[in-house]
Parts: sequence; C-alpha cells; structure tokens
Amino acid sequence: PPGATLVWDNCCNPLSMGAVKKMLEEDIPGIHVLSLMVGKNMIEDTENGFFKDVNEQVSMVCSQLAQDPHLKGGYNAMGFSQGAQFLRAVAQRCPSPPMKTLISVGGQHQGVYGLPRCPGESSTVCDLIRKALNNGAYTELIQKHLVQAQYWHDPLNDDLYKKHSLFLADINQERVVNETYKKNLQLLEKFVMVKFLQDSMVDPVDSEWFGFLKSGQAKETETLQESVLYKEDRLGLAAMDAAGKLVFLATQGDHLQFTREWFSQNLLPYLR
Repeated sequence: PPGATLVWDNCCNPLSMGAVKKMLEEDIPGIHVLSLMVGKNMIEDTENGFFKDVNEQVSMVCSQLAQDPHLKGGYNAMGFSQGAQFLRAVAQRCPSPPMKTLISVGGQHQGVYGLPRCPGESSTVCDLIRKALNNGAYTELIQKHLVQAQYWHDPLNDDLYKKHSLFLADINQERVVNETYKKNLQLLEKFVMVKFLQDSMVDPVDSEWFGFLKSGQAKETETLQESVLYKEDRLGLAAMDAAGKLVFLATQGDHLQFTREWFSQNLLPYLR
C-alpha cells in the first residue's frame, strides 16, 4: 500500500473519526488507516478521554503501534484536538515504528488555561472538570485522574506547573532537557499544525501553533518563535523550523470545523 496513517481523537469531537477514516480510504486507495481506540470499546474510549492517565494512554498506543505489521515501515499520524499532543508524545517516546509526518488538527501543544466551551457543554462532566481544575489542577489526585488537568498550563503559577504537571511539562522539556525526546521528535519529516481562527474551545488558541501566554500574566501571548522553548531549542523545534519541517496552517472556523475540500487540498498532500 502507499502508506499507513493513524488517527487519534478525543471522545466528543463533532467530526466523526469514522468519517475521517472513510474519507482517507476513498481519497488514497490502498492506504491502511488505524483509528486508535484507548479501551475495549467506544464507551471506555470516551471515558478514558476524560479520566485516564495520559502517560498510560500513550504507553498503550505505543504497544498497539508496535504490534501492527502495517506500520513497520513507518506511518503518518493525525491527531485531532487533545489527540494531537498525545501523538506528539508518541513521536518523542516511541520512535519504533517510525512516525514520518505528524498532523496536529487543533492540538494544544502548550496546553490550555481555560475551558470556555467544554465538549458536551450541557453535561455535568464539564462542570465537574471545571470545578476540579479550579480547585487544584496540580494536585496529584487530579493530575493522575483528569485528562484535561494533564495539559493544564497556568501562566500565573509557573513553578507549580513545571513541578507538578505529569504530562505536558514533561513532553515540553520544562524541567530538564530529555535528549531522547529532542532526538526522536527531529526524526519527523514534517510536523503540521492547524489553527482554527475562530476557535471558541481552546484557550489560548495560540497553543495550536505552539504559542502560549507569556509567563506571569494571562493577557499577552507569545509565538513559538518568541518562547524560551524555541530560543533555547529545548525540543529541537528551532532546528526543525530551520530545516523546513514545521508547517503552520490556519483556517477559518470554530474548533475542528473544516470542509472536505479544505482537508483534501491542505492535509492530504502530507499523507500521500
């Protein structure tokens, strides 16, 4: 086949992963598409998108990839929303089989500071998440058992974030520079990041291009290129940028809202 692609998404995405899988298979005949499910069924997958330790989820996915014979020669990966930063962790931690291209569709690579429109706004789950985050996003219990807390990034409490964030601070090299993470990420041929210009779910939306709020306040943002992460090249992103491996795409619309025409024109070329 021409290649293999896997997709990872969170539970309540308005765009069905089944539809994405079908679209890829129609547009790229012979492609092998693996849609990742974390758990034994759709119910568990949905629950795990809210409540399962992300580091455990990444380990589970790494095992799935290693066992799939279609992926031995390498694969392209596409993550939707929080699935995008989880797949980046896969690229950094599990270089075999090799990930060739990572496409992040609305992923929050510097985390979020706010939950303006939680998926399933009317559900009690969203209210519980907000309450838990407000009461202590960096307590061990919440870090271990609430997925959204594991990429919660509070610029007003930078020391707490760097010390107690179990997932995001680790993969973003906030405590120490893990040279293996840096080396593995640079093995990517392309790292494509899609930002939704009218995104009402991700706060701040700059996180979708690896930017974030400047430390110590919650109003002004900085781009990836202005950040310490980039200037010190703690993750290899500056080197990747210089080599033409980083691609920044923007599209009109709210979170994960795009047309098939836009998808085919802008993203499919990276999967062929």
